[in-house]
Amino acid sequence: MTNVLGRVDYPLGRDAAAAEFDDVTLILADGEADLGELIGNCDREEFGSADDLDTELNNVMPIEAVGEPGQSEGDA
Repeated sequence: MTNVLGRVDYPLGRDAAAAEFDDVTLILADGEADLGELIGNCDREEFGSADDLDTELNNVMPIEAVGEPGQSEGDA
């Protein structure tokens, strides 16, 4: 996803980033999500780099983004 996020100049405010990526649909393990909406849900007001934005997006991604809900690599 960093490739997509890297197509804009930083620093970038949350509202501007959400507007910039409102046409991007993420294909998740179980469904889809609008990248602009996810960015709008981030807590940070400004992103200093594509990596900063990517990190913040990990905090607001729906559980469906990673596969089976409630499962983890560490479950035995």
